[in-house]
Amino acid sequence: MPVPLVDAPADLLAELRRVRAGADDDRHAALSALGLLPLTGGMQNDLYLWTSPPGDDVVIKLYVKTDRQRAEREWAALTLLAPHQLGTVPAPLWLNKAPVEPAIGMTRLHGKPLLDAADQLAALRSLAHTTTQLQAVPLTGLLARLPRTDAGEHYMLRLTQAWPELLAGQPDDPLTPAMQQLLTAWQRSGDAHLVTAPATPVLSRGDANLLNWMTTDDGAACVDFEYAGFSNIAFDAADLIEHISGRTVPDSIWTQLLPDLGVTDTNRRQFAANQRTCALRWLAVLWKQRDHRREEFTVQHERVEMLYSSANPYA
Repeated sequence: MPVPLVDAPADLLAELRRVRAGADDDRHAALSALGLLPLTGGMQNDLYLWTSPPGDDVVIKLYVKTDRQRAEREWAALTLLAPHQLGTVPAPLWLNKAPVEPAIGMTRLHGKPLLDAADQLAALRSLAHTTTQLQAVPLTGLLARLPRTDAGEHYMLRLTQAWPELLAGQPDDPLTPAMQQLLTAWQRSGDAHLVTAPATPVLSRGDANLLNWMTTDDGAACVDFEYAGFSNIAFDAADLIEHISGRTVPDSIWTQLLPDLGVTDTNRRQFAANQRTCALRWLAVLWKQRDHRREEFTVQHERVEMLYSSANPYA
């Protein structure tokens, strides 16, 4: 049965914000007195576990960052999905629209990190099944108007404007010629045209991080919809495979999953263009951090070169 929406615990949230503002010397004790347990996993915003008066576990997400309409996107996604009772996404309980640190209450999902699954192929196939279910939900309201955060067009800006300018500013860096050569190959490939080509919009979580997925009795479950919006199947499949967290998965597994992720003969060229673009975007991200993420940068450099070579297993 769907969980009915309830009133937000305004007094509790006010006390939580007071504690977070440094009103108590011992924050841990103050949170414990409120019945709140901080949760790990909230990279951008903060999560707490709370037991409601009826005795139900509630996850409270407090939005420290309010850019990009994060709370609005997540609430829109959860309420859009709630009637479908998928069992693999949190059910929304309440939204607290405070001007500072707005909050959402949602049900708690129980499972194990998907990346820890003994059978990686089966776990990722289950992820693909859940993704297909999400994409099948008709888009309405806010999510029908807003593209997902970090859509293909955003990656394009990094590759056509931001990164070329940074590289031009470091002509003596020994890595600059190789990076510029890869950018030139991308620009000549026609990938940019395929990334921006019209495609049927579908619901997207907007975040391909595999750390947001878990295996449960109901299948692969996902959390964190603060980047949600519309996207297309080819881009989201490419973004998932090329996300930095996906490097723990062998290409031999990813290639088997392409049909499960909706990659067909019809959209295969678009997928390939998006894949190379997503991989190159990650190279640009890691290039800026190459001094302290040298190994990751090197692996990503090799991967981009592989995707442009005859050794590409996705070709």
